[in-house]
Amino acid sequence: MKKLLALVLALVMGLSLVACGNNDTPAETGSNPPAETGTETQTPEETTPAEETVNPDDIADTMTSEDGKYQVAFVTDVGLLKDKSFNQGTFDGVKLYADANGLSYKYYQPANGSEATDDDRYNAMKAAADAGAEVIVCAGYLQEAALKRAAMEYPNIPFVFIDGYPISDDDGNVLTNVAGISFKEEQAGYFAGYAAVKDGFEKLGFSGGGGGTNDACCRFGYGFVQGANAAAAEMDKTVDINYSWQYGATFQASAELQTMISGWYTNGTEIVFACGGAMFQSISAAASANDGYVIGVDVDQSAESDTVITSAMKGLSDAVQWAVGHVYDDTFAEIGGVGTSLGVEDNAVGLPTADASWRFETFTVADYEAMFDAVLNGTLVVDNDFSKLEDTEWSNVTLNII
Repeated sequence: MKKLLALVLALVMGLSLVACGNNDTPAETGSNPPAETGTETQTPEETTPAEETVNPDDIADTMTSEDGKYQVAFVTDVGLLKDKSFNQGTFDGVKLYADANGLSYKYYQPANGSEATDDDRYNAMKAAADAGAEVIVCAGYLQEAALKRAAMEYPNIPFVFIDGYPISDDDGNVLTNVAGISFKEEQAGYFAGYAAVKDGFEKLGFSGGGGGTNDACCRFGYGFVQGANAAAAEMDKTVDINYSWQYGATFQASAELQTMISGWYTNGTEIVFACGGAMFQSISAAASANDGYVIGVDVDQSAESDTVITSAMKGLSDAVQWAVGHVYDDTFAEIGGVGTSLGVEDNAVGLPTADASWRFETFTVADYEAMFDAVLNGTLVVDNDFSKLEDTEWSNVTLNII
């Protein structure tokens, strides 16, 4: 891709590999809500990274450590490890960092799959800690309760909370061994909605994961509607958007979801934003059966189906490498206990622009880059307060909440 560059990984290569000890220097503290709602944010400085030459798919998902210890641990979110989306993008960062620095790594999936409890998630974190983890990367907002318990029990182990935020102990003290990393998904969602309408789509859909309780998916969806509305206003037309959280609570593919989306396509929907990990499988299958199109999420999903027109991406792999790098250069105190929110200014969200991924017919890469730059320089501001979605009187969108 041309515009979505990697985050700063200045310390990913050639680090002195020492285990992280207890951070005695208190980090800047925040509060429990995500950074976008008021937590003070630490952001990585921007620079041009070295060209990535290793494909994470070429690094084994499992390895055997000679001493039986696994230094970089990953605790998955619900869904499959190889979901071609959130879990996989996060684990790619773990593998790339460990591979580049000669570290052992292991992933831990909480028991009971989509029905995993807080105890299941805690047990996965405990297993990682007991196996010698020097840093534990946890994916997804559902990890919060278990992560609080584990971080309190293992204060000398740093935790990276992807799609997360600062967490406090029972006395209200921010846990400085937890780094909350979130993204400005509303920006990527805006780009996708705007581009789709500019390319001629007039009947759109959004199918989100988490049942409407996942802030990341809510930001994606809210940005998507904003972008579609702005493009339609510029074109002096009205577009329709079906908007639903049904059958997405567990982020899983399902026959029920595929049936619902097939019904959308049958009734005129042309393109659906598949915003929910493995839900993509059901939505892309419905699109294939009905000559419809799909917008992917989190990573570039164009290789997964010819139905994918674009993907609303966030730099999961790069963010993980950046955060884990702070552990091994002994600067974790800079991000521990702080909410880090990554967006356009960090080249951490956007659309893929490689020739094989760009499938718009009239909306061009130059058009997209101009919009990206407008967000970067502040002339275009995308709102992140998704609580406004249903109360907003959209000027050029007919929003059908399903």
